[in-house]
Amino acid sequence: MRRIDVVYRPEAVDDLEDIYRFISDNSEDAGTARAVVEQLHDRCRRIGAVPNGGTPRDDLAPGLRTVPFKRRAVIAYRVLPDAVEITNIFYGGRDLEALYRGRPLCEDNDPDAH
Repeated sequence: MRRIDVVYRPEAVDDLEDIYRFISDNSEDAGTARAVVEQLHDRCRRIGAVPNGGTPRDDLAPGLRTVPFKRRAVIAYRVLPDAVEITNIFYGGRDLEALYRGRPLCEDNDPDAH
C-alpha cells in the first residue's frame, strides 16, 4: 500500500501544544518537551504507511482507530479516502473513552465543521 498524507484536526494540534506545555512545565526542560512532540509527529507520519494498522475503536466513533506511543500516549485517527486524519493525541493517562463518548466525529475533512 502506498503511503498517504497525514493531517491533523485542530483538536490534535491543541493536544500537541498541551503535551509540550505539560512536559516543559513538569521537567523544566523545553528540549525534552520538543523531543517528545517531534517523536509524536514522527509516529503520526508513520501511520500514513500502514493506515489500517491501528486498533479499530468503532465503539467510540465510527472509523476511529488508535495506536499507542511509548506507553505514555494514544494517538486517535481516522482513515479518510485521501489521508489519515489525526483526531486527538492523549498523553499521560487522559481517558480517551470518556472524551469520545457522546461526541461525534465529523464525517468530512472540514476542520470547521465542529
